[in-house]
Amino acid sequence: MAYVDEDGSSDSGEDVHMLDGHKRHQVVVPSGSGGRKRSRKANGDAIVEAMLEIAAASKMRANAILKNEDRFSISKCIKVLDELQGVDEQLYFLALDLFENNSSAREIFISLKGEKRLPWLQCKLSAPP
Repeated sequence: MAYVDEDGSSDSGEDVHMLDGHKRHQVVVPSGSGGRKRSRKANGDAIVEAMLEIAAASKMRANAILKNEDRFSISKCIKVLDELQGVDEQLYFLALDLFENNSSAREIFISLKGEKRLPWLQCKLSAPP
């Protein structure tokens, strides 16, 4: 237990009259740094929780990107290209080159309705219809 003089900065505690006539305030000081450790632990727990949330969000984002990439993959484009009627060999191989180097072209090709794919490819690759 610690005491602070009347002119000290502490207002808490009870008044204790001393034999010399001075009034002192009784101040309760926690022993050790137990309260401080608890707040550090709470902060540490909050940081760990935040890091876990960030990791989970990052994992969800990575999964969404992979799913999106799979949807517009070269193999998916080839599968759809193989199903198209009226694609000659030259257009077929030009389309493969286009898909290999251009993810936007793959996305457009897959996103187009079936009847629009061949005319789009022909226009894009400057092949006669």
